[in-house]
Amino acid sequence: MKDSDQASAVSNNESLNSDNADIPIAKVRVLKLASIGVSAAIALGGLAIATQQAQALSALGIVNGISSSGGVGVSKDIAYGESKLQNLDIYYPKPLAKAMQAQHAINDSYPMVVFVHGGSWENGNKEDYAFVGQSFAQAGYVTAVINYRKAPEHVYPDFVQDTAKAIAWSHDNATKFHADPKRLAVVGHSAGAFNAIAAISDEDFLAPYGLRATDIKAVVGIAGPYSYDFRQYGGTSAFAADATPDQVMPDRHIKGSQPPYLLLTAEKDKIVYDTNTIKMTKALKDYGVTVETGVIKGASHATSIGAMAAPFRWVNDVRAQVLTYLDKELN
Repeated sequence: MKDSDQASAVSNNESLNSDNADIPIAKVRVLKLASIGVSAAIALGGLAIATQQAQALSALGIVNGISSSGGVGVSKDIAYGESKLQNLDIYYPKPLAKAMQAQHAINDSYPMVVFVHGGSWENGNKEDYAFVGQSFAQAGYVTAVINYRKAPEHVYPDFVQDTAKAIAWSHDNATKFHADPKRLAVVGHSAGAFNAIAAISDEDFLAPYGLRATDIKAVVGIAGPYSYDFRQYGGTSAFAADATPDQVMPDRHIKGSQPPYLLLTAEKDKIVYDTNTIKMTKALKDYGVTVETGVIKGASHATSIGAMAAPFRWVNDVRAQVLTYLDKELN
């Protein structure tokens, strides 16, 4: 397929890598929803996504626009902190949403997922990823899709601290949303996977909230940049001017007892290379942590999360892999 035929996303920018397969993340900040399958699905739906950065509609906006909620419920803009971006949305499975709306007695307790979105630590928001919240809720999980403070105004560790705060808040308030805090998983994509893994693998991030990493039942990272030199390959605005990879990369800061992890890579990812997952997996295993890995066949960086949306689930099996893992660990 020609580039002119491909749909491109511009609101959730990541970095486009060079041809060197050892380079884990890119220099040019343009994220393309460039899968043949996704482009075909959009075309079949009579929708077109502009390729110019000035275009108002993003690929994620289109995904959300055509995704059915499947009857799930949502509570919007719940604060987990005092900052404007320290808030989240909670998505409820259909039976729970119906019972809540009807004000029926609710005896069931659901497993919970906290989802952390990507965007080079600069872009994206919880609204862009409503389709992820809907997708997990449709599968039976009460789901928190979080916002966090972003670069360049906020550099590391602010966005990791926000992620830890949101995880702790979700754990502490789970029962209010009919979720079981003992069955809570954290899932992150791209920069959000960095946040999630960093916030949990180093116990110092959760400790201020009285939470241990092992209070989290499972962690899933999808296409995360866990081990790369941001000074050369993109992301300098997200880190202090004098920061080094050794100071901030999560594969070098594992501390405390750990939950099990699933780390997924996208087979055709040209933005975050699999060297990140390879290095993070080795670091965790060397520390004695249980880690599973998987490859999302045929997936680009964008479709490694975009295929969570109902219209695009046929594009790759990311949803099936994540849900199979969560079902094993939480149910």
